[in-house]
Amino acid sequence: MAVEIDAERVLRDLYGLRKIGAFKTGVHRPTLSADDMTTRRWLADELRAIGHEAHIDGIANVIGYSPAPGRKLLAGSHIESQNEAGWLDGALGVIYALEAARVIAATPGDEDVGVDVIAFADEEGHFGSFLGSYSFVGELDEATIDAAADRTRGTPLREALSNAGLGDQKRALIQKDRYVGFLEAHIEQGDRLESKALSIGIVTSIVSISQFKITFEGTQNHAGTTRMAIRRDAGVAAVEFLQKLQDVFARHSGEHTVWTTGRITLEPGAPSIIPGRAEVLFQFRDDNPEKLAELEAVLAEAVQQADQDGPCAAKLETLAKSIPAVMDNSIQSALETAASLHAPNKFIRMPSGAGHDAQIVARHLPAGMMFVPSIGGISHHWTENTSDEDIVLGARVYAQAVAEILLPNK
Repeated sequence: MAVEIDAERVLRDLYGLRKIGAFKTGVHRPTLSADDMTTRRWLADELRAIGHEAHIDGIANVIGYSPAPGRKLLAGSHIESQNEAGWLDGALGVIYALEAARVIAATPGDEDVGVDVIAFADEEGHFGSFLGSYSFVGELDEATIDAAADRTRGTPLREALSNAGLGDQKRALIQKDRYVGFLEAHIEQGDRLESKALSIGIVTSIVSISQFKITFEGTQNHAGTTRMAIRRDAGVAAVEFLQKLQDVFARHSGEHTVWTTGRITLEPGAPSIIPGRAEVLFQFRDDNPEKLAELEAVLAEAVQQADQDGPCAAKLETLAKSIPAVMDNSIQSALETAASLHAPNKFIRMPSGAGHDAQIVARHLPAGMMFVPSIGGISHHWTENTSDEDIVLGARVYAQAVAEILLPNK
């Protein structure tokens, strides 16, 4: 059964959100900021307008429950942004879910099925890592909330929730027996679709992210009076190590492996002082558990070798590791059916190189994801963009996939 979206309404909603917290051509809506809360209240009002029971819970998730008595799908993404970043990252998936809920609710003869819409809080990690989705699936404890603070301003999460009027709200928990699955849409945040002139990406898996801290301990000394031959420069040790690691990882990487040195900190960081300590933040990503284990072993061996060779002591510390999430085959098939109808020969199955709320929900429900192109592959920057044509096409495929999931025999 083909379903019809309101293309003008989809674009109007997205461009309306773009005005809230506008920054250049993007937005600045960090979690629990005044602008972020404005968007959450707007979404709750839109959900109530189609008959959903909607509220903002104690971690700032927005949840709209369909009144339909039969099969229901959970759909959504996140609505806050990175600092001074793009207008579609997250918001696109929320508006697609809202539009699909509207379409299903307004389709005659389909009153028994419905779409619950959710906008998870803090997917962008201002206070932590996927706090909203972890909370919704029951994997966020009170101690983690107590310890969390905004990475930019240092505001404790408890204080920010209280300031937003959510301090006394309960946190909603997933009702697993309520849903047939979860569907999220997102901009690709890369250029694979655009480079192949494709319009839809059907996500097969979401990569794991492994994060580490590597420290080098040398000897802090005067930059002008210490002979080069006797220096134990932690900064030099870090840079030389990373160059060797680049070559080693290139030899061991898989098809989807990527790795990044996100930060190098030198102490004391003064122009006339030889650094006595260097701290490196390093991460790698892949969707293959065996490859992830291999890369971790390669990293550990490289750090151990650097420590043995000197002249600076080297130490490896694991900061965080996630588990690759495989998307549900039946939801992938529904997306493929929908894409074949609305975007024939313009879609591809592909892994996600970025983390998403779907990977958390996938531990508890069958989950799926769909991508639309990012112009130039740009994301997490205010120049992030997707054409109106691709936005509308993506909304059509998404809503059609929702219908395929909820009404498989029509």
